[in-house]
Amino acid sequence: MKKPAGFYKDLKLPLYMQAPMADVTDAAFRKLIAKYGKPDVLFTEFVTCDGLCSAGRKNLLKHLIYDETERPIVAQIWGGRLEKYQETAELIGELGFDGIDINMGCPVKNVTKIGGGAALIKDPERAKKIIEETKKGAGNLPVTVKTRIGYNRIIVKEWMEHLLETEPAAITLHMRTAKEMSKVEAHWEEIHLAVEMTKKSNTLIFGNGDITDLGHADEIIKETNLDGVMLGRAIFGNPWLYDRNRKYEDILLDERLTVMVEHAELYESIFTGINSKSFLLMRKHILAYISGFKGAKELRLRLQSVESASEVKEIVSSFKSSVEFQEI
Repeated sequence: MKKPAGFYKDLKLPLYMQAPMADVTDAAFRKLIAKYGKPDVLFTEFVTCDGLCSAGRKNLLKHLIYDETERPIVAQIWGGRLEKYQETAELIGELGFDGIDINMGCPVKNVTKIGGGAALIKDPERAKKIIEETKKGAGNLPVTVKTRIGYNRIIVKEWMEHLLETEPAAITLHMRTAKEMSKVEAHWEEIHLAVEMTKKSNTLIFGNGDITDLGHADEIIKETNLDGVMLGRAIFGNPWLYDRNRKYEDILLDERLTVMVEHAELYESIFTGINSKSFLLMRKHILAYISGFKGAKELRLRLQSVESASEVKEIVSSFKSSVEFQEI
């Protein structure tokens, strides 16, 4: 039987976790998720080690804001400079996080061109050094890796062998290659090999890709014997995703709109002043709440150019007093 490291040893397997997504799983959205349907583990958006170890740190710390209700909370990091991982891990510890996750899966060109994210799949020796450097600075914090099943082609066995040499606390496999991004269906048939390879280790193995809800996650875990799964895009417009007592289709529109306004106000309250972020990044969240009801198209049109939480609240209030809303 595996002996999980860090906080993972105190959690009941399998785990249901929210995948980190840039400009999506920020401090506001995670706090909302923790309130309405908390997963077993939450992860921050990825933050660059290079930036955190420079004069630009103060501009990046907003990505590492978290609330105590989110625990266990893991900081996800990435970078192009090997020597910055230890220093970053030490900072993560000082900030009080429960764990550190290294992003080795992001396929975005701006990340891979400097040797970060999925580019590490093509340079396993450097990837292993990064894990070791992160461990040096992590202290007692568990160090995990989120990656993909290959870069241009599927290489689960070769890649997993390299990663397991460093004994990370967990490995999360997004079941696509970097080249495929999210343009094809996830290759879940490839997870069985990864599960088998981790059986004799203490490294937990998680899967990620195209999981639509907890019921779907249950099916995957039953079929694969994974230690847990990460759900990603399914969280858009649905902070109730991890609440087993509530089905999304049973949540009344009034509550959906009320929580949408709460989300916008929370975003604005957190990301102002020194932690300022553009409200434009909030728009995709707002629009994700608006679908599947009479008048949704018109409401989306009114909301797609909002620039403040007060505008969102005013438009929603107007809609709730309309004939369309009364007839729903």
